[in-house]
Amino acid sequence: MARGLAVAWAVLGPLLWGCALALQGGMLYPRESPSRERKELDGLWSFRADFSDNRRRGFEEQWYRRPLRESGPTLDMPVPSSFNDISQDWRLRHFVGWVWYEREVILPERWTQDLSTRVVLRIGSAHAYAIVWVNGVDTLEHEGGYLPFEADISNLVQVGPLSSQLRITIAINNTLTPTTLPPGTIQYLTDTSKYPKGYFVQNTYFDFFNYAGLQRSVLLYTTPTAYIDDITVTTSVEHDSGLVNYQISVKGSNLFELEVRLLDAENKLVANGTGTQGQLKVPGARLWWPYLMHERPAYLYSLEVRLTAQMSLGPVSDFYTLPVGIRTVAVTESQFLINGKPFYFHGVNKHEDADIRGKGFDWPLLVKDFNLLRWLGANAFRTSHYPYAEEVLQMCDRYGIVVIDECPGVGLALPQFFNNVSLQNHMRVMEEVVRRDKNHPAVVMWSVANEPASHLESAGYYLKMVITHTKALDPSRPVTFVTNSNYAADKGAPYVDVICVNSCYSWYHDYRHLELIQLQLA
Repeated sequence: MARGLAVAWAVLGPLLWGCALALQGGMLYPRESPSRERKELDGLWSFRADFSDNRRRGFEEQWYRRPLRESGPTLDMPVPSSFNDISQDWRLRHFVGWVWYEREVILPERWTQDLSTRVVLRIGSAHAYAIVWVNGVDTLEHEGGYLPFEADISNLVQVGPLSSQLRITIAINNTLTPTTLPPGTIQYLTDTSKYPKGYFVQNTYFDFFNYAGLQRSVLLYTTPTAYIDDITVTTSVEHDSGLVNYQISVKGSNLFELEVRLLDAENKLVANGTGTQGQLKVPGARLWWPYLMHERPAYLYSLEVRLTAQMSLGPVSDFYTLPVGIRTVAVTESQFLINGKPFYFHGVNKHEDADIRGKGFDWPLLVKDFNLLRWLGANAFRTSHYPYAEEVLQMCDRYGIVVIDECPGVGLALPQFFNNVSLQNHMRVMEEVVRRDKNHPAVVMWSVANEPASHLESAGYYLKMVITHTKALDPSRPVTFVTNSNYAADKGAPYVDVICVNSCYSWYHDYRHLELIQLQLA
């Protein structure tokens, strides 16, 4: 019975991708290629927090219409970083409301003059609600931290002789409400004998700091006007052959050809195909194995996609290379299988926090973390409690560290958090997570929440809907949430593929008494 379930999962999962819910637009990681360039905007940005009572002075005075320094005093703010711990201004540590970032950029002349070039502004993450202006023009809005968003700004930069000068303004609000993810509440303290007029605090229902700001890279990148918009890859194994199923979407032209080549780690061609979808067969495939599960773990192929499109100005080509790991994932009644072998998750729950930089992405810290993971003999972690930077997952693919990919569904502790607006928002966030992370072989399971109040009747329906939606987005991976509810009362657990339980013995109670863990766990 269990073996049959595993085989069915491994075989049907990749096939069902063709029936998966279609996501609107791709979110491929910006990689340089013969047809694509990128210009990183990391470094010092001008920064100003809106300390006005209503936090809306920046909008009332339209700070986005002119250089931010003309609105008043600004600070140098490194990007990526959280703004909370950079300054010696104590008010920024727990600031809640709108903060403003600005960067002036000079573009390469070719980007502004070549009308066959498409220029895209991409923000790696902005916690938690962001509005973006380019040269004072409202360009883009996004709700939710920890995930990327972008806009085609070609029409703003290809307009005249001064178009190479670019002023990017980003307003970010870190307020958490009952309908944000994660949720929170604003509490106004009205006792004037204790608090000044209008005094409020942000209440959160999770035990980590609500860092905020431009916490991942901001960059500009180019593509041709006809371009590869998205690639979806699933893999399976048939006898000793690996099967790579691909789907490719193209935008900007209906007259095009696609060539697909799969190269091994030595850059040798092992399979090729054409068209927007197909299957590549790799005899004697090297599988992607977790760390310490194989003598050569984390084997990666390269899927090279070449687009040739016919445009009014002549033929246009676009190139994109996607790392691919061939592996299968399946669950039985009692085991989690990778490539048909039982896998035991031996690892940690991580965070992205660090001194000074907060949740700001930092390569030295990331590499140190992976050295620590391997030193520990760990083979997995959960992205507690939000999606980590894309570069983290790329490292997991390369090192063989298995990932339970969790959305920011943490702190769902109160009945009012399980409402229809929150549900729609939660499902949208899962769409963004799956769209960004679907091609990472290291990602073996989606987690839709951490420690929700899953004993509530309303939580049961809510979690059922989010889990069902996630399964529809990606039928190839199991779905879970991490519970701390009593098993007899948990309304969400029946809908998951794998039951995950948080048991923090000798941590939140009976501190330091390790001798009690075995008894209490049993």
